[in-house]
Formats: sequence, structure tokens, C-alpha cells
Amino acid sequence: MNPPPKLVKIPSLKSADEFQQHTAALGIDLPCDAVIQQGSESPLAEPVAGVLINGKAIGNRWAVQPMEGWDGTPTGGVTDDMVRRWRRFGESGAKLIYGGEAMAVRPDGRANPLQLIISEENKEGIRRLREVLIEAHRERHGMVDDLVIGFQLTHSGRFCRPADKKRLEPRVAYRHPILDRKFGVTSDEAILGDGEVEQLIQSYIRAARIAWEVGADFVDIKHCHGYLLHEFLGAHTRPGRYGGSFENRTRILREIIEGIRADGNKIELAVRLSAFDFVPFRPDPALSQPGKPGPGIPEDFSNCLPYRFGFGVNFSNPVEHDLTETFQFVDLCADLGVRIVNLTAGSPYYNPHIQRPAAYPPSDGYQPPEDPLVGVARQIQVVRQVSGHLRRRVSPDCPILVGSGYSYLQEYLPHVAQRVLRQGWVDVVGIGRAVLSYPDMLADAVTKGALNARAICRTFSDCTTAPRNGLISGCYPLDKHYSGKPEFQQLKAIKRQGQAG
Repeated sequence: MNPPPKLVKIPSLKSADEFQQHTAALGIDLPCDAVIQQGSESPLAEPVAGVLINGKAIGNRWAVQPMEGWDGTPTGGVTDDMVRRWRRFGESGAKLIYGGEAMAVRPDGRANPLQLIISEENKEGIRRLREVLIEAHRERHGMVDDLVIGFQLTHSGRFCRPADKKRLEPRVAYRHPILDRKFGVTSDEAILGDGEVEQLIQSYIRAARIAWEVGADFVDIKHCHGYLLHEFLGAHTRPGRYGGSFENRTRILREIIEGIRADGNKIELAVRLSAFDFVPFRPDPALSQPGKPGPGIPEDFSNCLPYRFGFGVNFSNPVEHDLTETFQFVDLCADLGVRIVNLTAGSPYYNPHIQRPAAYPPSDGYQPPEDPLVGVARQIQVVRQVSGHLRRRVSPDCPILVGSGYSYLQEYLPHVAQRVLRQGWVDVVGIGRAVLSYPDMLADAVTKGALNARAICRTFSDCTTAPRNGLISGCYPLDKHYSGKPEFQQLKAIKRQGQAG
């Protein structure tokens, strides 16, 4: 039983030097520049050289990550809230829009009943999202010839809620001794059979065709965060064509790509990958109080060793990562012609502290078991290792690497981002939830050399607590668009109720 770490709030660190002293005291390697560089001198402003996506060079080194809003129509269509979010993505100045939105490839694969579905029915609405983004980018930043836009294709697998916000309807790759208990899988009926997998592959192929027809430059074949294709990467115990060996566990990716090309589709390909995982965590009951969860501790895995229920995880000690198969997987991506690999970690559903380091937990989470900067550094160092591995390949065809997990850096996000770019640890820095409150954060960094402290995401996790409770996702603390909605009062009531136990 360990008490939660005493966190030093990032805004209390008044200079990059103080920030570096703090990270040194934590014993982590987190490179940081002393000042934010501006204009053409900034590594963030450099185009990505050497790799063209749909004939275009990505015009700078930051990306907007995909974010679900829980704000579509019941048929998975586009709404005004969604259009506003995509417009802000365009205004951000990022030249790589990596996915925009997690788009379900079929209705039963939605993580919530209002998730966007990429289908013929919703095709024109999705086309409009792209057009609004491009126009907003043109108005704010001028050139759009170096703006690259992709769509993320997904099936939510274990976390499907296609019909009711409160009812899971999981479809899984295999039975998991811990996650089954946590998420209500009680029989083998939840497992997709090989024939069902083959049908699902066709759904991805059809979705990629729609993406190409409405103008997307690439599709992301999502393999992260515990969703279905990520779970298949850990299907060591599954029999048949899609489980067991590394070849079988990656067969879905190969067959999706083969099918897209056989369809005559010229769209470029990307993969967002949870590069490593840990065993699921839970709040420490000994340190939890009503409405206030304790720090995260690993679920008991003593009866699950060797731990063959994940990807990129140490079989002997599943609170450590093992990148052996991660390296194999990114090699496979390169061999298959995947042009962008976007690296993340873990899952927001069962170990969020390694996936999105934050100071405050969502309503179904736990207090951070480590200083969140440790989690940021872990992801940055893993991307560094993957980058080093790819550069040792004999083949020159290496995908662009996008890194994740930067939001908790707050004031010092640009300082760290430009340093890791300069050192060649990553090709593009991906920004997720921080974009919700401050879409032009990195544009301000490059043009002004400073950030607006009042707009910076402080990782309150309301953007996660809201959808966990069936509300639309957005930055309620800092974005008046969301604080003015009736959902804000509902969210406050939910949080008060939790605190009252």
C-alpha cells in the first residue's frame, strides 16, 4: 500500500529551468529546451521531409489526434457540435489531422450510440467535416496544399455500447481473466468467430473506400487502447487463424490492407498502435474514500502468469513493457506500405495513467499512482526506441512516427516537443485533449513564442468523465461552448454526487 504521490503542479514551475530541475528530481529523462523557438527556426514549423502522403508533404511537425465527442446522431451522422470541433482542428494550424474522429466501420462497433459511423448514409456529412476543416485552415493559415487529413477506422470490441449509453454489448477476441470480470463478459458468445472476423474485414475495406471517395488522404486502421484490433494483437490464447502466433495475430491487418488494394483503392494507410500495455489497474481500496478513489494499483495477476493477455507487455511482470513484438509490428507496417505509425499506450478503460497521464482522474478512474510526468517520459522514451529501431532497417521505406502523451506537460509542451523533434526521437508530435481547450496552442508557440496560460488543458478529465456518464465530451472547464450547455450542470451534479459518496 503506497500513498499517492505528492504532485508538483506544472504552473507552479516558473521557468523551463525549474521544470528541468523537477524532472531530474523525479529521475526521468525528459529533454526540454530553455525557450520556445519562433518562426522558421522552430523544429515544430519544419515540414516532414522524405515521405509524401497522397502526394503531399506534411507542412509542419504537429498533429491533431482523433477524439470522439459522443455527439453524433442516433444513426451515426454529423452534428453541429462535430462540425465545430473539426473547424477548430483546421484552425489549429496542425498540418496533420490524424483521424479527426474515431469512425465506427459498422453500427455494432460503436463505443457509444452517438459515435460517428463511416457509411454510405453518412457519407455527405463526413465530406462536409473535411471541407469545413480545410476552409477553416485556409482562412487562418493560408496554404492547404501541405495539409494532410486522415480518418480513423475502428470497432470498439470489448467496449461496444451501440444501442444504450449504459449497456455494454462486448465483442472480444478472446476471454481475458481480468477484463472479463471488469466489463461483464460471461460466456464465449462474446468472442467473434473467424467467419465474423472475415465479415468485419470487409467492413474496413468498404469504409476505406468511402474515405477515399470523400477526399481523405489516408485511413488509420486503429490498433490501440484496448479496442478490437488492438485486442487481437494480444490474442495469444485464441485458437485458429487469428490467434496464437504473431503471424496469426496480425492477420487482420494484412487482410484489411490486401483487401483495400484489391479494391483498387489508392488511399494511403496508417496505424495507431498501443506500443505497450500493462495489466489492468484499479483504485487501492485501502486508500479510497467515498467519492474519492485511491491511487491505482495493479489488479491481482498472480494466477495469470505467464501473462499472455496483452501486447507489448512483459509476460513475467505485466507492470513492465516488452517491445520485442512492437518492433516486429512496426517492421510489418513498413513492409505493408503503412506510411504513418502513431504510437500511444495502454487503454483509457483499464490503465489510463499510462495512456493519458493526468493530475485528476475521470469518474471511473483512480488517483495517479506515479507522477504523471513519469508516464509522459515513458511514452516519449518508447517512441525514441521505436524510432531507433526503424532507422536500423535495411529498407529505406520507414513510416512517419507520431508521438502521444504530451498534454500533461502544459506550459512546457512546446519546450519538450521541439527538443524531441530536434533530437530525432519522433517525426510529429500529436496533441489530443489539449486541443479541445486550446486548438491553436502550438501555432501560438511558433508565432508568438508563448502560450495563453488561461487556455491550457490542466487534465481535469471532465472530457472523459462526461462520456463515461453518457454526456457529450468537451472541455467543460475552459470552453464556454460546453460550459454553457445543460450537460455542464448534469456533469457538476454527477461529480457532486460522487464526492458525497
